[in-house]
Amino acid sequence: MGIPHPLNHEITYADLTSLKDCASKVVVKLRVEENLETLRRYGELIERLAFLKTHPIAVKLLRSESEVPGGSIRPKRDNGERWALCQAFSLARRQGLNITMFKEDHWCFEPLISYGLVEPPESYLKGLTSYPFFIASQEAAIKRVKEGFRLPYGKYVGLSIAPLSKVNFEPDVVLIYCNPAQLRYLLLALRYKEGYQVTSKFDPIGSCVQSVIPSFLTGECWITVPDPGEFERAIAGEDEIILTVPRNRLEELMVGLKSFEERDLTFKSFTFVMRPNFPQPPFYREYFKMWGLDSS
Repeated sequence: MGIPHPLNHEITYADLTSLKDCASKVVVKLRVEENLETLRRYGELIERLAFLKTHPIAVKLLRSESEVPGGSIRPKRDNGERWALCQAFSLARRQGLNITMFKEDHWCFEPLISYGLVEPPESYLKGLTSYPFFIASQEAAIKRVKEGFRLPYGKYVGLSIAPLSKVNFEPDVVLIYCNPAQLRYLLLALRYKEGYQVTSKFDPIGSCVQSVIPSFLTGECWITVPDPGEFERAIAGEDEIILTVPRNRLEELMVGLKSFEERDLTFKSFTFVMRPNFPQPPFYREYFKMWGLDSS
């Protein structure tokens, strides 16, 4: 008895449904990979045009362990180590590592509380981690706790971090470590499309929290000063500052950067010109004429 030729097999509704499901999964997978490749190109372009010393890093909040990206290092499980979150950021941006941090991987209290991985201790809520060493009154320290950005306990189980130029997951936010001149260039790019301006509150403590959670919750860009712990333990430079761009604002940044690239306007296009009566752009001269000022 011969084997039936596949063309003689009657195709059922179940067969068609299965084929459709397979095709849909292939399309989704291709779209995901295409999106990731776009993000990687974004990372490369940001690094190149802003002349960054370290990689911009992608950060994703995880709701379950099943969301951990492939090839991600888990410090406790893989190395028998625990790191401060700022150290994980540093290893990702300096050495290009893909890292996932769960509760057991942390070695600093602030992210454990603020990312909702543990319940806040009563002493924390009473401001005793700031008072009296960093804040003079307990009342002010409590106010800082109440007004601080914090994720609800238990909503997220961890976070994954990787260089944007090598990312294999969809990030929630992107952190760009830069100097003030590079920051100016990136802010100009953000402003290019629709005049967007960044508004931030500066807290010199908890930069691993300030650089992620405000932007994650508000969907707006944020600027953060690396805190003393990040300076001491994670090699943040004295001249470094952090620009956070949420995923929904990333294309806005790239529109500006691509426009600058087309006009050959890189970070290094801005040079020192310390001379009086420098050549004025045409609209300067128009304004000066309108105000009765000499522009010659």
